[in-house]
Amino acid sequence: MLIPRVPVQHRRLLPDRRLSGPTPWVIAILMMLTLLAAAAGVGLARSADAIGSAIAGRVTVQIVTANPVTRAEQAAALRRAAAAQPFVLAARAVDREELQATLGQWFGSEASGDGGADPVLNSLPLPALVDIDFVGEDRSGHMAQLRALVAAEAPGARIIPHAEWLGPVARLIGSLAWIAGGLVVLMTLASAAVVIMTARAALGTHYATIEMLHLIGATDRQITRLFQRRIAIDTAYGIALGTAVAAALLLLIGWQWSGVTSGLAATASLGPTGWALLLALPLLAIALAALTARQTLLAALKKIL
Repeated sequence: MLIPRVPVQHRRLLPDRRLSGPTPWVIAILMMLTLLAAAAGVGLARSADAIGSAIAGRVTVQIVTANPVTRAEQAAALRRAAAAQPFVLAARAVDREELQATLGQWFGSEASGDGGADPVLNSLPLPALVDIDFVGEDRSGHMAQLRALVAAEAPGARIIPHAEWLGPVARLIGSLAWIAGGLVVLMTLASAAVVIMTARAALGTHYATIEMLHLIGATDRQITRLFQRRIAIDTAYGIALGTAVAAALLLLIGWQWSGVTSGLAATASLGPTGWALLLALPLLAIALAALTARQTLLAALKKIL
């Protein structure tokens, strides 16, 4: 006599309510933190690269001659001589007004009654500055030629490579980018651990049902598919929720960041590659969760038999 086969209601093996239990919420929090850390890492890495490229071949010549007329003449002569050299990409004399505006941001400034610049800043004996950008990668050879040129056109002037004072900042930002990348890896491992614990807990809770399924001829792969589907759905809901929250936060930060037009902060951006990475992370997380659940379930079911 044939016994009619009753279809297994696999949805009842695990809770059927959306976002039920702690797993989706924990996954949502981890996904949100992963995306924020990844965005921070990409932005910091791009900022470090931009700063490194900007300072690699730039120096500033500081002319500190006491006589303001001589100081201005030496700055003009040095700019013209440097611009004519084959190893110089560009040479620019920094205007006094630009220097005063920069100092005013740090020390504060008040306009005079007739709308002019701050009289206190006008009274300061500011040095003359000439920014010089090198051509090519031979920095040491260019520096030697520039020193000879400065000695001839502006004796006593000081050469300040931007890499000396901005290089540590670029390295610090690069280190922070690596730390952010490490956090992404750690939170990915934590998410996988949550999926593993969820799969094992599901098998432990429904141990008797699994034994019955084995007795009626169900294979490990069939049972795995029943549990894997439910775990994958719960994980996908958590990832979607965490992605939505992270997207809202990133849009808010981006809107506020759009007002930053100067300084080191202005160099931080995600770029097309960064946005593509952030869009791919949730999909990769879903695939990783499904694979982790499957391997965990198969390994656990082999031990049950």
